[in-house]
This record gives sequence, C-alpha cells and structure tokens, in this order.
Amino acid sequence: MSVEVAHEAHGHHPTLHHQFEDLEQQNDSYVVGMWTFLVTEIMFFGGLFLAYTVFRHSNPEVFADAGHKYLDWHKGSFNTVVLLSSSLSMALAVYSAQKANRGAQLLFLGITVLCSFIFLGVKYLEWSAEFREFHLPGPGFRYVTDAHIDTAKAQIFFCLYFAMTGLHALHVIIGILIMSVIGFMIVARKPCVQYYMPVEMTGLYWHFVDIVWIFLFPLFYLIPKNG
Repeated sequence: MSVEVAHEAHGHHPTLHHQFEDLEQQNDSYVVGMWTFLVTEIMFFGGLFLAYTVFRHSNPEVFADAGHKYLDWHKGSFNTVVLLSSSLSMALAVYSAQKANRGAQLLFLGITVLCSFIFLGVKYLEWSAEFREFHLPGPGFRYVTDAHIDTAKAQIFFCLYFAMTGLHALHVIIGILIMSVIGFMIVARKPCVQYYMPVEMTGLYWHFVDIVWIFLFPLFYLIPKNG
C-alpha cells in the first residue's frame, strides 16, 4: 500500500508523509530546509563578492577600464529585464499551483524556462566575444587598452567576471532542470506535484537566482568611469 493510500485510509491528507503529524509541520520542514540551503548558497556567493570588493578597492582603474571597454551594458540590461520577467512568471506559477490550476502552472513554468534560455543565450554571446578577445584567464590571456593597465591585474577582473557570472549561469541551468522535471511530473499527474509546495520551493530558489543577478549586473556592467 502506498504512503498516500495509507494516509487516505487513516483520514490524512494524501500528500502528507508519514514522518509528519500534519501539513503545517510538513510545510515548515520544506521552508526551513530550503532556507538552510539558500543560506549556504549566500555564504558561497558571499566569498566571491568579498573577493570582488577587495580587488576592486585595490584596483579601481582596472575595473573601470575593463568594465567600460569590454562589457556591454545593453546586453546586461536586457538580461536583467529577462530575469525580472522570469521572476514574475515564476510567482504566477506558484500562485497557479496554490490554486491547483495545472494548465496555468505549465504555462508559467514554460515561460520561466524560456526566459532562462534567453538569458543563457545572451550570456553565450557575451562570453564568446570575450573568448575572441583572449580574455579567458590563463596562459593565453591578452588585454589591449590605451590606458596603462597591468595585464595581470586585468586578468583578475576577468577571473572574477567568469567565476561569478559562470556560477550564476550554472544555477540558472539547475533551475531549468528542476522546472522541467516538475513540468513533466505535472503532465504525468504525479501525486507529489498535485501539492503546491514543490513548485513554491522551486520559486524560492529561482527568486534567489534572480536576486544574485541583481547584484552582479551593477557590479560588473555599471562601474563608474572613474572607478
């Protein structure tokens, strides 16, 4: 006998797992678990943001020169709008899950995934341009500028740029995979996704991904010309 059937036989909600006394306790466990995970992610990104702060404070002219000369703020702005749109569609997907509207859930999850692919496509164009300019950190790194910029220090900027935006892109890809799996489970009418919490926790993760980009965008693309 399945867990869901057993719960129904004893008068429990079909999505309540046996280790929980009621849905409220189960929901609290979901929320605490997700926030615990997100705190570890914040600490992970926090180390990179700290490194960025230290190196930018030490070399403001390098960050100003590299940011203005080689990063396209138009593409960065477009991607910001795309991710903010995906946050809206994800919020609507969560609302639809709470209302048990399968069709709307699939629609808004699909829009969020589409926005994610658009974001990654723009990042691909940006990274490709940097590869062509030999800005990938390593033995073949080159940096051409009219200013008197130390190549080694310029490489630090691109190390941080690729590390931070690359790690963020990895989280976007993970989000796409999670949303795709949930979408397939909704289509297959799996019992676990008839309950809104899996979609809501996915939404919480996705909003975290969007917030990280909200910090990355001004730090790399909107650097003042005077550093």
